[in-house]
This record gives sequence, structure tokens and C-alpha cells, in this order.
Amino acid sequence: MQATLYPFHLAFPVTDLAATRRFYVELLGCRVGRESDDWIDFDFWGHQITAHRIAGGSAPVAGHNPVDGKSIPVPHFGVVLDWQTFHALAERLTQAGVTFVVPPYIRFAGQVGEQATMFFCDPAGNHLEFKAFRHAAELFAPQGAAGGQRTGGETIQ
Repeated sequence: MQATLYPFHLAFPVTDLAATRRFYVELLGCRVGRESDDWIDFDFWGHQITAHRIAGGSAPVAGHNPVDGKSIPVPHFGVVLDWQTFHALAERLTQAGVTFVVPPYIRFAGQVGEQATMFFCDPAGNHLEFKAFRHAAELFAPQGAAGGQRTGGETIQ
């Protein structure tokens, strides 16, 4: 497996570029890269996402998958943040009055893979998930990994 993590690129549909810019820049804190009258590139925590204006479009149709008794929208995209940044963003979104599809909560508390997660929509109805792992090295740890041992050797208390 390669050690260098390269940025991903994702293009997604929007109906209002001005509202999209406000959401991604003012609310999420993304930086604008290149842009035209029909699209905007955003620096999405080091990754390149591009909002493409579509004519007469409507919100993307999402399916749902039950996870932890919650209805998780599919498709969705997002980013894994560090623990403190996730909680600061969750607070900022809450204070801004964002309607959460799935409010911030903790999955696998005290277990390998413990993570905070939240889902919400951008102005075009694209679903976003932001998450953070209490221990970043456990991003790809399988459930029940190492019989109670964290991937870094730390025993779960």
C-alpha cells in the first residue's frame, strides 16, 4: 500500500452557485480555487471538490441504509477530521442552525474504531458526512479488532 495520500477529486451537481459558495466558504471554511460561471473548485480539507451548476435541476435523490438505527443517506461524501476539529465544526454548524440529517453522535464508544459522525445537506441537497476517529490509526480497523486492543497497542479501558 502506498504511504503518500493523494487528494481526491469529486464533482457534484448544484443549482445555485452563490448559495453553494456561501455554504462551503462561510460555513465549512473551504477556500475557493478555480471557477467559472458554471462551476467552482473548493479546497475541501486538502481535496478538490467541484460544484457544477446544472440547469433546472432538483435535489439529488438519495437512497437510505439503516446503520445504528439511523437512516443513512446514500450517496454522500465528506471528510475524516481530527477529533477537536470535528467537534468545533459540529458546534459551528449547530450554532448556524444547520438541520442535521443525522445529528452528531459517537459510534463504537470505548471500542476500537470509536468515531464521531454527523450528516447534513448542502443547499442543493447533496448529503455530506463528517467524521473523526478518537484514535486516527483506527480508520481502517475491523470491528472487534485485536480482541479489545487498539491498533496502536493501547488497551481499551
